[in-house]
Formats: sequence, C-alpha cells, structure tokens
Amino acid sequence: MNTALLVIDVQQGLCEGEHAAFESPQVIDRINRVSDKARAAGAFVIFVQHESGSGYLEHGTPAWQLADGLTVAPTDLRVRKTSADSFHKTDLQDVLKAHDVEDLIVCGMHTEFCVDTTTRRALALGYPVVLVSDAHTTEGNAGLTPQQVIRHHNDTLTNISSFGPRVTAVSTDDLRIGT
Repeated sequence: MNTALLVIDVQQGLCEGEHAAFESPQVIDRINRVSDKARAAGAFVIFVQHESGSGYLEHGTPAWQLADGLTVAPTDLRVRKTSADSFHKTDLQDVLKAHDVEDLIVCGMHTEFCVDTTTRRALALGYPVVLVSDAHTTEGNAGLTPQQVIRHHNDTLTNISSFGPRVTAVSTDDLRIGT
C-alpha cells in the first residue's frame, strides 16, 4: 500500500470551548471511520499535531493532546509541526519517502489553514490528494460560516490543476482505499 492518511490537528484545544471547530464530535467520528478504512487497507495513518512554544497548543498541554474520542492505534505515526504546512520544518516528507507513499488522504482541522496549506504543499511535492469532504472542519470566521468555508475548500482545492497531481473530494461513506 502506497497511501497515507494525514489526520491534521485534531487536538483537544480545537474541539472544545468557545472556539471549538464546527461539529467536532461528528467529524471525529468520521475521521475514526476513515482511519479504520486506512488501517484495514494497509495504509499508514499519520497524526499531525500543531504546537506553539508557549500559550495555546503548547506541546504537552491538555489542549495540545489529540482530541478525546479520536481512535489512535499503536502502529500510527505522529508528526509535530509549528506552521500551517505539515511539511514545513518537519520530517513528514522523509516519513512518506521511507514508506514509499505515493498518494495522500487528508482530513482534520482547520479547513482554511492547515488542511488547505498542507493539501497545496502535497500537490506541489507531487502527491495526489483525496480530501475527505465531510471529515475536515473549522470554526469559521467573521465573514463565512464553517459550512461555507468547508464547501468553498471542497470546491476550490479540487479545481487546482497547475501542480499536475489533483485533489479529489470524497465523502467518508464513498471513500475506497486500495480498491
């Protein structure tokens, strides 16, 4: 299997409180279903965790931990990052090369920041991406609801053609891995 699932920033601090991402429990449930499919197909599951040097999402704090309810297997890998790009100043690219990964499945938080940036960088590095259309989420912003942000990115990312590899948006139920 030459596929890896990237689960981006599904961390406790992004799933609770006044700034909790939209439908976090439902998205976590869908991510668990996607992770189960990936593991069953022999794909690598990689949890990416954002961290700051101090304050919000500081490494090791309760907010930094993977979200309650997220299923993590002992064989899953982890990558720590400090920017919206999961490849920037991390060992993600080395991990993918070491496992001969050729394509990626992406889900997680926040749609317009880390999911978007990582997806675009993956394309630039030559990876086709399946974006799980109902397994990424955000808080939204002053101008757009979370649903609008999610829909916009499902539409926008799938229309990028300049890198060569493409993004395909697929729902959790329709996702097929290795078939």
